[in-house]
Amino acid sequence: MKVFFFFLLKKIIILFIVLLITLFITIFLLSSTFDQIMKDSIRTQVIESISSAISKNSNIHQFKNSDERQKFIDQQIKLQSQSLGLDEPWYSPKKLFNNVLKIITLDLGKSRFATTFNGSSSVNDLILEKMPYTILLFTSSSITIIIISLFFGAYLASKEGKIMDKFISGLASISQGVPTWWFSMIMIVFFSFYLRVLPSGSTPLIPPNGSGYTADLLYHMTLPFITLVIIGFAPSVYYVKYIISRILHEDFIKTLKIMGIPQKSILYKHALKNAGPQLTTMFGLGLAGTLGGSVLVEQIFDWPGMGNLFYNAIFQSDSPLIIGLVYFFALIYLLTRLILDVCFTYFDPRIRSEES
Repeated sequence: MKVFFFFLLKKIIILFIVLLITLFITIFLLSSTFDQIMKDSIRTQVIESISSAISKNSNIHQFKNSDERQKFIDQQIKLQSQSLGLDEPWYSPKKLFNNVLKIITLDLGKSRFATTFNGSSSVNDLILEKMPYTILLFTSSSITIIIISLFFGAYLASKEGKIMDKFISGLASISQGVPTWWFSMIMIVFFSFYLRVLPSGSTPLIPPNGSGYTADLLYHMTLPFITLVIIGFAPSVYYVKYIISRILHEDFIKTLKIMGIPQKSILYKHALKNAGPQLTTMFGLGLAGTLGGSVLVEQIFDWPGMGNLFYNAIFQSDSPLIIGLVYFFALIYLLTRLILDVCFTYFDPRIRSEES
């Protein structure tokens, strides 16, 4: 238990350092605009505090004219900027600490251009609004691919070298080489403009608070869902087949065959079970990546998820939104890695012995 605790502590420290490095790089690339973001945030806070004091009939902020009021605001902004180190270079310890602390504590500020359906420009609100859409589309398609891959990949592992195996291998190579955004446009042309059976855009026509919104959302999700499954299932099936094929050549599998265990039982009960750790890693990291969505796919289908939000943030140079999304994506990925490492270490004694 002591060994496991130190292993967990080491993993947390390493992943936290990776997260800090990611934030430092992001702040460095957006240092000039990040300073302006902080100053705008300070200005907003100062103005709100003055307005609140005036509304409460406080004697603290009584100004003779607008010039005196503006002078007081500029003075407060200057003092707070100096306290946060905004007048220092980007690599200043005080400045870096304050910037990173704000991001880590989810003080992500407000977007410059984007707003939620309710009109909020808070980066936190924007991420929380768009996240369910990305989870719905990419996680549902990923789970569908996983189910297909597990059963079909295990079946192909027992038919290695046959025509279907070669066909899937070739299809996997093609799928890996074809850009997803290009295939998405082909699907739109075929299903939306040629067959005219599915909409080209995936943004629902009914507002979120309207009647029938869920049905309209699922209808508009059909085409991107089919596209993601088609482009993703062949490589996934190939990886599952490759992993299980290696296990089928192990000595314990040969022993099971000699004992007369049915082929189907060997395949799905023993081989698939022993491939669990490798497959879980692959699928776990894949599911974590779906939270970020596919920027170009969501943009092409006009799906209202985080990928589309990220694209628009980059296009409009919306620095607060870019920083918030980068932090969120990195945090989700690192937490997934930590959970997977902890699970494998706890349940697999061989890994614990290696770590010790």
